[in-house]
Amino acid sequence: VFEVNSFEQLCINYANEKLQQHFIVHTFQKEQELYTLEGIQWKEVPYADNRDCLDLLQDKTKGLFALLDEVCRMPKASDEGYLERVYRDYLGKSKRLQQPRPGKAT
Repeated sequence: VFEVNSFEQLCINYANEKLQQHFIVHTFQKEQELYTLEGIQWKEVPYADNRDCLDLLQDKTKGLFALLDEVCRMPKASDEGYLERVYRDYLGKSKRLQQPRPGKAT
């Protein structure tokens, strides 16, 4: 566990979420569609879909990575400026993004 999450940790988490989405699509969604199509009796398997998490990160115009790219192109870009924009533009719009509790490292 890191005291402060770095960009590298964000990229690792993003890769894990992409792998999880691939697993969800191919193990649950596609298989359940195939079972239905073939008329196979089965019990639906509940699963948590992480599409909203991936969209928050990778949406080409509104994702956190797109915002990071935009902020990095600005003169005098800073971590604080990026974080300010994230909170201003995204906080309260996604259940996946919350402001840290007081006393926690940002």
